[in-house]
Amino acid sequence: MADDAPHAEPVATAREAYRCPACGADARWNPAKHALVCPYCGVESPAPLQVRTDATVIVEHDLVEALRNIPDAARGWKAEKITVRCQSCQALSVFDPAKVAQRCEFCGSAQLVPYEETKEAFSPESLLPLRISESQARDLIRAWYSQQWLAPNALNRKALTDQVRAIYLPYWTFNAKTSARWTAEAGTYYYTGAGKERERHVRWTPASGALTHVFDNELVAASTGINASRLKQVEPFPADGLIPYDPGYLAGWTVERYQIDLAAAAERSHEEMEAALRQLCASAIPGDTYQNLQVQSNYTDQTFKHILAPVWVLTYDYGSSHYQVVMNGVTGRISGERPWSWIKVSLVVLLVLIVIYLINLNN
Repeated sequence: MADDAPHAEPVATAREAYRCPACGADARWNPAKHALVCPYCGVESPAPLQVRTDATVIVEHDLVEALRNIPDAARGWKAEKITVRCQSCQALSVFDPAKVAQRCEFCGSAQLVPYEETKEAFSPESLLPLRISESQARDLIRAWYSQQWLAPNALNRKALTDQVRAIYLPYWTFNAKTSARWTAEAGTYYYTGAGKERERHVRWTPASGALTHVFDNELVAASTGINASRLKQVEPFPADGLIPYDPGYLAGWTVERYQIDLAAAAERSHEEMEAALRQLCASAIPGDTYQNLQVQSNYTDQTFKHILAPVWVLTYDYGSSHYQVVMNGVTGRISGERPWSWIKVSLVVLLVLIVIYLINLNN
């Protein structure tokens, strides 16, 4: 692990910069005011924060070189943090030292234990600031509840939005220039016979081609605290809003430490790029259908970066079941689980059966 001594002064300075100038309490990033604000007296901190301008440069790293060797200098949070693991969902959460976590932000479990890292985490070098405020998040989730067809009438009352929490999630992003050569058998339909004797046949002919494609900011979530398919449903996160990493935006909020490392994320990204390239090649095949598609791909200018992206997470119990709702903290897009009213479902099924019966009765 890198020596802690060189980081002592920057950490102390950074923590002091987020103090409320009026009462001395820790200020926190307020997305509604776009500033560090004291949660107790409401005074804004004068601490300067990174902002995106026309001159902002988001650092990209050579992927091949990074996979060979990630130095200790590229690790750590650049501010004092405490890491805990949830024994229920296994998520790793990173807190400010002054914030005492009572429950897991992801699943609501109280089974939190200290987590000691053998090496500090790879440092995020850019982030998307939280844009949706807590009051906006609650209103959007209530509106989402009201749109859930066949949900229990008591859902709005029992799924309390007061439990909504903001979390910065770890992501890897990948860029690559790709070229692909493909071969396949292109099939063209033709028909013989007429009427009931009409049959469709396929005429196969060799086909080949080549194409190029640029992948830009392909996201791979490094979170295990939130279901991956649910995260996909609230993506994308707008990469044009990224700013250089500034711990001030994390003040007062929970950060999840990545649990999918660079090597595993790069492999997953490569698989997704290969699938996308194959689909692009398939779309280029002439005719009506194809078979025996073979693709040879080549990758150049492969780069990556480690970023943090904000989400609002709501976990709640309804009856004997546990549910989770996730909202993109920049765009407000929502995905989540919800209970069903089986009384309403049964009534709809009954109504459909009655309609089918009446249609058949009149025929």
